[in-house]
Amino acid sequence: MSRSYASDEQYERWYLVECCRCERRKNKAGSWPDGYVCRTCADRALRIRGRCPGCGADRVLPGRRAGDQAAICSDCAGFTTSFRCSRCTEEDKLHRGRLCTRCTLRDRLRELLGDASGEIRPELAPLANSLLNAERPLSILTWLYTRKGKTESPETLMRALGRGQIALTHEAFHTLQPWRAAAHLRELLMACGILPRVDKQICLLERWLIAHLNTITDPDRAQLIQRFATWEVLPRLRARAANKPITPFSRQFAGDQITQATAFLDWLAARQRSLRTCEQADIDTWHANHAEHWRRRLRGFLLWAMASKLTRGLRLPAPVTTHGAALPQPDRMALLGHLLTDHELPLRSRVAAVIVLLYAQPLSRIVRLTIDDIIYDGTRSCCASANHPHRSPPPSRSSSSPGSTSETT
Repeated sequence: MSRSYASDEQYERWYLVECCRCERRKNKAGSWPDGYVCRTCADRALRIRGRCPGCGADRVLPGRRAGDQAAICSDCAGFTTSFRCSRCTEEDKLHRGRLCTRCTLRDRLRELLGDASGEIRPELAPLANSLLNAERPLSILTWLYTRKGKTESPETLMRALGRGQIALTHEAFHTLQPWRAAAHLRELLMACGILPRVDKQICLLERWLIAHLNTITDPDRAQLIQRFATWEVLPRLRARAANKPITPFSRQFAGDQITQATAFLDWLAARQRSLRTCEQADIDTWHANHAEHWRRRLRGFLLWAMASKLTRGLRLPAPVTTHGAALPQPDRMALLGHLLTDHELPLRSRVAAVIVLLYAQPLSRIVRLTIDDIIYDGTRSCCASANHPHRSPPPSRSSSSPGSTSETT
């Protein structure tokens, strides 16, 4: 990294130092009483708040006491500079104009979300208040600045939102770029009540659908796929989202249905056929040449087409249902004993595997469990999954074999 006014050797000599806190050679943030400090350590030290063990004041504790390296305030540490904001007088990391992070963020939001008068638009006030009250305002402030070499960023989206160039509707966010920043901004708008709540996976599918429709060159086929997605796939997902969150697998399955329907229409067109002129021989030929995986994904489209009178009545092969063999009880107990005693495996993976073996819960449900789902009544623990508590068996003290060890789970 270099500057136009300095060679690489000069820049390294002037700006890179060995940090007294992490002992790594990095860009210096300043000279503190215990030595030069890098930007990372300076930011970390200024986030420490509490009661100073030296003077008893409740404030920021960036310094270190010489004897035990305890965090102390800037006065007790002998700092010559102040970390107080020139506007609100709070101690924090200082930015341009010696303003703290929260005051700088307030000015930044007024600049991006402000109207011609410089004030934040009333309909965007809940978003501004939510960002200002964030636990870590520095991360929000960093997110709002354009990265070097990037032409589109959250900054451009926020500025367009403030100027009214982006409508406050879900449809307006489907084509915005960069899509990750647009998706995050939409979630923020939903969190503060500006946009109605919509499942995240449905938002991703709707965004993907627009890009997919643009790849279909034939307008009749594009209209047919859009009708299938609008009147069959999306309503089914929305109905499911009313009861529980949509999983990424469900969203992927819905996308595969649309993709396979598109491929089937292209296959018919190559045979000089359309959905209206499709015959039973075409259906039989397609199913004979495709695996069960793709048959399942096309089945919904064909059933919808027949129910909508878009094609004649056709006979579809019955879906093949396969069931895996149940794990024998001795093997299950042996696996439980291995998971409970092998401490080299990651703890999170061991806990998830134990829940699978004990309660036969799918992984999509396990990943949504939190510490609040574990209830302990003083003698036995209880795992609340899908609103149905599963009480663990009592500990066994009479045996130390792997089989009996699993009973203590």
